[in-house]
Amino acid sequence: MTENRLLDLVDSRDFRTLFIDELGWGNPDQPDLAFDVDDETFTLTQVAGYKGLRIWHCAEIPPRKTQRLIDVIVGKDNHERLVIFSSEHKQEWRWPRRAQLGSANAKLLVHEYRVGDRTTQLTERLHAIELDFDEDLPLVVLLDKMRDAFDKEAETASVAAARLMGILYTELEAANVDDHDATLLLARLLFLLFGDDADMWKPAGLFEQYLREHTTPRTLHTDLHGLFEILDTPEHKRRHLADSPYAQFRYINGGLYADVLAIKKFSPKFRDTLIEACEFDWSIISPAVFGSMFQTVKSKEARRHGGEHYTTEENILKTIRPLFLDEYRDRLNRAWDDKAHLTKLHNDLGRARYMDPACGCGNFLVVAYRELRAIELEILRRRRDLDMVDAESKKVERAQLSLDVTGDIQVTLDHFYGIEIEEWPARIAETALLLVDHLANQQMAVEFGVAPDRLPIAIAPTIRHGNALHEDWESLLPASDDVIIFGNPPFNGGRTMSVNQKLDLNRVWGKGMSPNFDYVTGWYKKSLDYYGSYCGRWAFVSTNSICQGEPTADLWQPILNAGWRCRYAHRSFLWTTEATGGAAVHVSIIGFDKNSTPRPQLWTYAEGGKGRPTVVSVPGISPYLTPGPPVLVRSRRQPLSPVLAPTVFGSMANDGGHFFLDQDRYDSVQNDKVALEYIRHFIGARELMHDTVRWCIWMPNCDPSEVDSSPFLSEAIGNVRDYRMESKRVATQKLAATPHRFGEVRQPSTDYLAIPRHVGEHRRYFVATRFSSDVICGDANSLVPDPDGFLLGILSSSMFIAWMRAIGGRIKSDLRFSNTFTYNTFPMPAVTDRQRRSIIEAAAALVAAREAHPGISLAKLYDPVAMPEDLVEAHNFLDRLIEKLFGRSVLGTVEDRQEVLFRSYANLTGQETLL
Repeated sequence: MTENRLLDLVDSRDFRTLFIDELGWGNPDQPDLAFDVDDETFTLTQVAGYKGLRIWHCAEIPPRKTQRLIDVIVGKDNHERLVIFSSEHKQEWRWPRRAQLGSANAKLLVHEYRVGDRTTQLTERLHAIELDFDEDLPLVVLLDKMRDAFDKEAETASVAAARLMGILYTELEAANVDDHDATLLLARLLFLLFGDDADMWKPAGLFEQYLREHTTPRTLHTDLHGLFEILDTPEHKRRHLADSPYAQFRYINGGLYADVLAIKKFSPKFRDTLIEACEFDWSIISPAVFGSMFQTVKSKEARRHGGEHYTTEENILKTIRPLFLDEYRDRLNRAWDDKAHLTKLHNDLGRARYMDPACGCGNFLVVAYRELRAIELEILRRRRDLDMVDAESKKVERAQLSLDVTGDIQVTLDHFYGIEIEEWPARIAETALLLVDHLANQQMAVEFGVAPDRLPIAIAPTIRHGNALHEDWESLLPASDDVIIFGNPPFNGGRTMSVNQKLDLNRVWGKGMSPNFDYVTGWYKKSLDYYGSYCGRWAFVSTNSICQGEPTADLWQPILNAGWRCRYAHRSFLWTTEATGGAAVHVSIIGFDKNSTPRPQLWTYAEGGKGRPTVVSVPGISPYLTPGPPVLVRSRRQPLSPVLAPTVFGSMANDGGHFFLDQDRYDSVQNDKVALEYIRHFIGARELMHDTVRWCIWMPNCDPSEVDSSPFLSEAIGNVRDYRMESKRVATQKLAATPHRFGEVRQPSTDYLAIPRHVGEHRRYFVATRFSSDVICGDANSLVPDPDGFLLGILSSSMFIAWMRAIGGRIKSDLRFSNTFTYNTFPMPAVTDRQRRSIIEAAAALVAAREAHPGISLAKLYDPVAMPEDLVEAHNFLDRLIEKLFGRSVLGTVEDRQEVLFRSYANLTGQETLL
């Protein structure tokens, strides 16, 4: 079977042969249907079917309004259907889809086909629904295959659209068009390109025709200026002849074509690319393409500097579905057979207002608007169907029912607001929303045969160009209980923030600002100030740092004090963006409201944040995104539990590397007996985990005469002195007076526990180990005297790493040990002498299990998927002892342990009222 064979059958309207003989569908099982609509009779013939999905053919193409009415009537007895309206030269295929508007625009739902067209996407759609003759495919799988084909087409279109916009922008740069004018020009052209392909005016392709027939490379700049002036002028005020090339262009208004635009002469390539862009079908692009176009005109370095990350549609829906969409959908389902409740839901949709105060190119607003219009369309459609049921009971002809619901639309663009710091994405956001509004109206025309005419533009979104941390949100949109805020603010942390961004943060937070706040926290504070005593709801995509580590309590305390609760959260996951070379970051999505229902939902990701999440409904979500009450943990100078001894950092050399010896250097000093007296084994984090050998010069106290007698020591100490003297830090310069000593000496005189600063996210246990006092511990580790191994037992337990996972800061997704935060706050209960001895014995057994595998590093021993069985058993025995101390003999999951730990912490810190 060739593609031409399929299209030949389509052209000849031999649909029965096409579907039954070529695509493997079944024979028809229904007689012809005849309908009288507006004094005309229309006949539909079933040509094929498959498991209740029937394909009907009408050998004429009535107006869209009539088509929709016919489709509705057919649908009363044919829930899944494909209706083909055809004439000699044209066909319109109504696909059997009930997906939201978000899945495709109107042109995908009603596919127009011109007889003889061999560039069509129709063959892909036909292959999507092709069946093997012995295949018993479930209907739902068949429909999913069709949706996949549609999505693929839209994604391909997005890539092509982004490429074309990038070329146009590059040509403008080469012509020295300034950024403001380039931004405005491309936004205007985008609107025209889209309008040409999306039936925004008649005839279709009007702008392309104007470019080809009435412009030249030499005059394009003046030709476009003339066109833009016409688009900004009402028809009754225009002064041009009826045969002017401008005569058919409609008045656009809305401000898009109002500003003065200094267009300079373009290169011939600009016109060629613009015509190429006209040949592309802009009506099939997905909303995410606008973000892609934004990316094509900005470098990776510029994105990194601004902290910008371009959100995929999947991540947008993770944010807005649990914030409001799921609730609206649930209400729609519950009100399905109740017109009064449907009307109330519709009115509630009309009252809500939506704001993205870091809107970028508007993707959050675009997707939200699209989904809300889809819900509204279902409400209108269901009310119409209920009206038809009432009409049947009253013997009213269905064809007499009015389908004009354009006056009933309550979700409108003027309910959507944004703030964006850069002009280009702000313009794209405005344009994107106008275009998606047109797609939504097209879908309404498919369903009802009529749709509102949005030209000239009178209803538009409000996108403010400015710094959201400077702007007065109240002046943009007055606060109320009906305002919903969401978005993806910049992610920059303390080390990557610019000076101006730090000033922005100080301006917002004032005295309440933590020195460890990320830039994104400015949007949290602005939201708190904006809502005040109002309820509303809000959610942001944020770096996972806002619910990890020491800044968490400082950020969440004012949120909780203001009466907000965590409505839902996506725990840490790996960020994916639409941007080429986008930053690899781990993020969380957190939504807030002041309600008591619904129960909070918590999504947890496996595989380092890359896997599919699991979601659970929980009584509450803590600031650390664990199930439980809003307990806050704050760092301490001393351990909360009296059974824990204080930890310190290991000794810091501050030597420029001159105190350290690798194997070759160590071998070279074997004959220097004086030097050998001062060389010790050294343990940093890498040496601890990977069992590598390293030495250091250790002489906290020394005899100067001995140093002078060792050329090796003399050279090393001299190099350290020079390094410290040349430092720009005054404190380091002072250390040059004692060049034989480490810069900071903290070596204990007894056996100690070395605690690495980081541990991999996937480790089942925190890996610390004990050393004798003659092994020097570096500052990449913390250390604590542990003469008997008791603390090794505590830190090696599942309870301790569960505490780290719950509250600790992270490097990407790796767990970070903090002596003041994760260790000093560990809510370890008191222990009896007998319990202490049991833990010491269990720790000794743990060491024995490690030593039973000589030559294998701790990193390999603690491979998350390949730990030796005897080592696992040693840990299990230790866990049972530790968990008994917390009052539970068996804790099966990390979440179980974290619940017990937070309760213990709350009791020890006087936060029992939160439990």
